[in-house]
Amino acid sequence: MLRAMLFDGPLAALTVTDVAAVVALFLTWLGLGYWIDTVPVGPPSVTRLMSDYRRRWMHEMVTRQPRIYDATVLNGLRQGTAFFASSSLIAIGGALALIGNTEQLMGAATELGDEETATVVWQLKLCLVVVFLANAFLKFVWANRIFGYCAVVMSAVPNEVSDTAYKVAAQAAEINIRAAINFNRGLRSMYFALAAVTWVIGPLALGAATAIAAYTIWQREFVSRPRAILKGDTAE
Repeated sequence: MLRAMLFDGPLAALTVTDVAAVVALFLTWLGLGYWIDTVPVGPPSVTRLMSDYRRRWMHEMVTRQPRIYDATVLNGLRQGTAFFASSSLIAIGGALALIGNTEQLMGAATELGDEETATVVWQLKLCLVVVFLANAFLKFVWANRIFGYCAVVMSAVPNEVSDTAYKVAAQAAEINIRAAINFNRGLRSMYFALAAVTWVIGPLALGAATAIAAYTIWQREFVSRPRAILKGDTAE
């Protein structure tokens, strides 16, 4: 009964496997993000390790004179968020243009040997990609803005070394960390947007791509060489 209500009409081409693959994609995306950013037990992720280094950075900034180096590093971080925001926005535009061009969609369907699938189904599959790209864009824009907040707070740190200076520097560190977390969330959305593209091939391809994207992110956060270096393990 529920399936009939949801999939009557053109969407009848969607199968239970399609729905399961999409649900698995979202659950994996959300669950992996929670594990990386929030879970306090177990080995820390690169994101959490870098948070400690960001706190140390702001602590050292208090005694660094002049602080041009710190401003330069922060400017580089802002440029990175702006670049990825622009890239995701361009990708969104391309996906929306393809969604609106039904002739190209049907041409792609013919090449994949799936001429009977309704155009609306192909549009729905591309909309899934747009959802992840849009989330990435919003995260990058927000990260860019928070890095701007961080720049202002860093400028408010007194030149004289004092308890007040360290307190404001600690606030700058926490704001910097929030910006980095949003930036990383945007990157993860782009990983899963790439996985979502494979839904045009089929639900099994989407499931496989989801697993590959999740493994890639997990490997880089928990067992990569940079993580070992951050932990102090420099042995070959």
